[in-house]
Amino acid sequence: MKKSKIFTEKVQQQPENLLFRFSLAQALCQEGAHEQAIPHLKVCIAARCDWMIPHILLGKAWLQQNNIQLAKVHLQTALQLAVEQSHEDPAAELQALLAEL
Repeated sequence: MKKSKIFTEKVQQQPENLLFRFSLAQALCQEGAHEQAIPHLKVCIAARCDWMIPHILLGKAWLQQNNIQLAKVHLQTALQLAVEQSHEDPAAELQALLAEL
């Protein structure tokens, strides 16, 4: 069974559970279903604007949808959060990714 199916059921049972929603979005991204992950990532960010990983995933999802402008917004926000939160590896990855855009 796909991981996204497991977490879809969990989100349906507990839509307010951000960890279930994030796990669903992450699974969808891993499965290549970036467009389906976007609304779930938006919910995570709306609830916790300082949550770096959903910003990264949302930026990458927008890249997959060829929306460079929205991708840059979220990747730049993720970079700012990575620096503020002392996450050196994600910061380096984000700097490299943004340099390519």
